[in-house]
Amino acid sequence: MNQIQKLKISTPGRICLFGEHQDYLLLPVIPAAISLRISIEGERRKDAEITLKLPDINSGIRFPITKNIEYVLDRDYFRSVFNVLQKKGFTFSSGLNGIVKGTIPISSGTSSSSALVVSWTNFLARMSDQAKDLSAGEIARIAHRAEVLEFGEPGGMMDQYSTALGGIIHLSFYPVISIKPINVKMGDYVLGDSKSPKDTKSILSRVKNRIIQIVQKLSIHYPEFSLQSIQLLELDRFRKELNNDEMELLEGTIRNRDITIEALKLLETFPLDGKKLGALLNDHQQILRDVLQISTEKIDRMLDAAMEAGAYGGKINGSGGGGCMFVYAPKNTEVIAEAIKRAGGKAYIVRVDEGTRVDQMIE
Repeated sequence: MNQIQKLKISTPGRICLFGEHQDYLLLPVIPAAISLRISIEGERRKDAEITLKLPDINSGIRFPITKNIEYVLDRDYFRSVFNVLQKKGFTFSSGLNGIVKGTIPISSGTSSSSALVVSWTNFLARMSDQAKDLSAGEIARIAHRAEVLEFGEPGGMMDQYSTALGGIIHLSFYPVISIKPINVKMGDYVLGDSKSPKDTKSILSRVKNRIIQIVQKLSIHYPEFSLQSIQLLELDRFRKELNNDEMELLEGTIRNRDITIEALKLLETFPLDGKKLGALLNDHQQILRDVLQISTEKIDRMLDAAMEAGAYGGKINGSGGGGCMFVYAPKNTEVIAEAIKRAGGKAYIVRVDEGTRVDQMIE
C-alpha cells in the first residue's frame, strides 16, 4: 500500500435545527451540517514530531509523538486525538507538518471545535501506518471520545455525528444510537454571529445538571419515569414533588422533545412547508429563551430583525449565552443578512453541506 504523502481534509460546522440541549439527555436531535468548514492540510516529516500552524488564531502547536502524550493545554484536542487513536492500535512512524484554516465562527455554537477534531481524526487515521479510511460513524465516535470523554466535558454526541456525516440527520440515542438521513430540499439559512463570547462548559453544566437532578428526584418515587416516554399531559401528577421552576424546566424539556418529533414528520413530508418549519423554529426558540434562559438580548434583537426582514423562523444555536443564531431564509436572503448586520451581528449565508471529506490526496 502506498503511503499518503500529502493530504487535505475538511469538515463542516453545524446548526441544530431542533433538539437544542437534548442530546445529553438521550433525546432526539435534528442537526444540519453547513457550508462553513475547517480544513487541515499536511504532509509527512522525517522525524516523529507534529508541527501545526493555526493562522486563524495567530498560533501554532508542536509536540513529539509518544505514548500517552501529556495534555498541556485546556481542551488539548490535537494531543487527545493522538492518544485515543493510539489506544485503538494506530501507530505513527513519521511526524507531520500541517496548517489548519477555517471559516466557521470560533466559540460561537456552530461546532468549530468538533469540526476541528473530526478533521484531525480523519486526517490522522489516513496518515497513520495503518492508513485507514474510517467510516463517518467511527470518526464521530473517536472524535467524541477525544473531545468530550478525555476531558470530562458535559456535551453530547450531536456535534461529532453531524459534522462527520453531513447533511440533515435525525439522531436518536435511546435505547441505542440510531441515525436517519433526512433528504429534503431546502433553501438558504442565514447564520448570525452575535460576536459575544459564551461559556459552553458552564451553560451546559447548569442546564444539564438541573434537568438530571429533576429526573433523579422523580425516579425515587416513580421508578418508571422516563424523558423518552412521558407525555406532556401526564406532568401534573409530579407537581407535589417539584417546585415551580423545576416543573417549568421539565415541561420545557418535554415540549422541546415533542417539537423535534413534529419537525421530523414535517421534514419528511414533500413538498416542505417552509412557513410551518419556521413556526416550529420559533416555538423552539421561545422555550430556549424563556424556560432554559440561554438566549441573550442581542441574539433576540438579531432574530427580531431577521423576522421583520422576511425570515420564516429561527433560534439561538448551540449551548447559548452568546454565540450564534440562525434563521431559515429561502427568500429575501440578502435582505435578511443585511438586517442581522444592522442589528450588530456578522451574517453568513449558508446551505446544508456534506460531511468530513478528502479535498486533496497525493500518494
